[in-house]
Amino acid sequence: MIQPVKEKIILGIDPGTNIMGYGVLKVTGVRPEVLTLGVIDLRKLTDPYLKLREIYERVQRIISSYLPDELAIEAPFFGKNVQSMLKLGRAQGVAIVAALCRDVPVHEYAPLKIKMAITGNGQASKEQVADMLRRMLHLRQEDMGDFLDATDALGAAYCHYLQMGAPSLPTAYRGWKDYIAKHPEKITTIIKP
Repeated sequence: MIQPVKEKIILGIDPGTNIMGYGVLKVTGVRPEVLTLGVIDLRKLTDPYLKLREIYERVQRIISSYLPDELAIEAPFFGKNVQSMLKLGRAQGVAIVAALCRDVPVHEYAPLKIKMAITGNGQASKEQVADMLRRMLHLRQEDMGDFLDATDALGAAYCHYLQMGAPSLPTAYRGWKDYIAKHPEKITTIIKP
């Protein structure tokens, strides 16, 4: 069961070298609320080192604006293209350093874990993750933005929210007998005349 927090702000980041997503989630008590989500568009920069500097500076500005208590970042997934993996790892590392330089603790989550936490399916598409987040966090379609990188980042933040002891989903029961076995005090109250 959740231990309510007075207030906690979680910055989620989906690292990228062309488009980096970010989402900021504020948790008050047990209720999560989206403060912002968006992307850092790096496509106009051709120098890979200037991209890294831009990532650092922009993440620092987001931290200054929202003062997150924690960073939840998506771990790079192992693909076939080693060069892409290295570039993605650099982008992730720079975002992590930007947070650590501001004393923001970092939590890393695999894409599979984030998808499982949000949709219950580790193979869910980015669109399915975005739609589930839209429903759970009561966002309007127009608030979702044009890039799924932003909702992926929000997914990392929401996954961290769930990991820190968010309200658990209702317990699954195999039937009434299972419910009665797990809650005898409720049933005796109902059955007594």
